[in-house]
Amino acid sequence: MTYLAAAPGRGAPDGPPRVAYAVGRSLGGAVERNQLRRRLRAAVRELAAEEQGPLRPGTYLVGAGPDAPGLAYPDLKAAIAAAAWAAVTADARRGPR
Repeated sequence: MTYLAAAPGRGAPDGPPRVAYAVGRSLGGAVERNQLRRRLRAAVRELAAEEQGPLRPGTYLVGAGPDAPGLAYPDLKAAIAAAAWAAVTADARRGPR
């Protein structure tokens, strides 16, 4: 997962996170990829609704790896949450740009 913090003066710094999804052809046909994309969107929507959840305002790119289609929904949601925490934490360590 890639995270870009909300830039000062661009967009609402306390607005909802913006998320894009990268689901490659190697993960299956169009139907399988769209099903996975819907599952990813549902998990991100739940995480964004959490008061102290891992998704901060900013822009995210969620990439699905080869094991993503076989994950149960709770495991998929946990993987996204862990990746979001790691991305936000890494961005905080880099400091202001």
